Amino acid sequence: MAQGAVSGRTLDVVVLGLSITSSWGNGHATTFRALLKGMAQRGHRVLFLERDKPWYAENRDMPNPDFCDLALYDSLDELADKHAQAVRRADLVVVGSYVPDGVAVGTWVQETAEGVTAFYDIDTPVTVARLERGDTEYLSAAIVPGFDLYLSFTGGPTLDRLEREFGAQRARVLYCSVDPDGYFPELGPARWDLGYLGTYSTDRQPTLDRLLVEPARHLPGSSFIVAGPQYPADIDWPANVQRVEHLPPAEHRGFYNAQRFTLNVTRADMVAAGWSPSVRLFEAAACGTPIISDPWQGLDTLFKPGEEILITDDSEQVARWLRDLTANRARAIGRAARRRVLASHTGVRRAMELEAYVEEVRGVQRAARAL
Repeated sequence: MAQGAVSGRTLDVVVLGLSITSSWGNGHATTFRALLKGMAQRGHRVLFLERDKPWYAENRDMPNPDFCDLALYDSLDELADKHAQAVRRADLVVVGSYVPDGVAVGTWVQETAEGVTAFYDIDTPVTVARLERGDTEYLSAAIVPGFDLYLSFTGGPTLDRLEREFGAQRARVLYCSVDPDGYFPELGPARWDLGYLGTYSTDRQPTLDRLLVEPARHLPGSSFIVAGPQYPADIDWPANVQRVEHLPPAEHRGFYNAQRFTLNVTRADMVAAGWSPSVRLFEAAACGTPIISDPWQGLDTLFKPGEEILITDDSEQVARWLRDLTANRARAIGRAARRRVLASHTGVRRAMELEAYVEEVRGVQRAARAL
């Protein structure tokens, strides 16, 4: 294993997150798995603390991760009784968004930890909206300034806003990432011309209708697929659109590799904030599958339009690409996107970025002690 880059030594890290053991209705698991595997590959030691919840206990697809230590806890009292020493001694303690009793957990971490503390917001636009209306389900404005780092899934202007309006000490982007060991190209014929993977949401459905359903109606000889749960039974899917209710993470790579093109559709709050890539974007790109995406600010900083990704909000443009873009051109776009992901959006890359943020905090702390 490569050694960690922070001050030339390995870090002891504690992460308190929503869940790493279950991806059931929980996109956080994928993010934590890629990041913490990257941390392990960089030589760091990680303990993940997860609140034991029945809906995750019944659907654990990674009950024993091999890249970090794992401990489940039943209550705040058990968390404090059993894990205070680990939190106190850690070089870095990270609290994730949507952790049960998150305000109490964050307050306890700030009072207990002696190393660098961070809040990892995997839902930044949602969190900002909650903070504005005083919702304290998992974070309160009062504890935001108490973290040394505010790690955000959203970059761009939102980072300045977190510091300016909510007192975050250092708001830094830490996008989701992909594990290249799990996502890569596979040879084989394409089963579908265009596919989409995502849970139903009312704000995404109009875009899905426009960029997949409408092209399907105009191209009856082409094949389409939509995978994901919670879609209403009364949606009128064209006959050439296949539906899959649930697709576990172990099948995502095969799903992307079986498509000529894949569609990326972004939640409305993420579009409004910009600079908010979905993990599905990086996973599909890592498979070398050419991506058609709805437009949003910051996307062109992640992938080069026309060369690494196709961007449109127009159903007729999607149909033209499906009908007219040559296989060689499509493959070239997919390969270019994969090169970008391997260079910039892997778990190891995110681990390196996190190391740099930790060193930034330590540098400030060292300078303050020297005064």
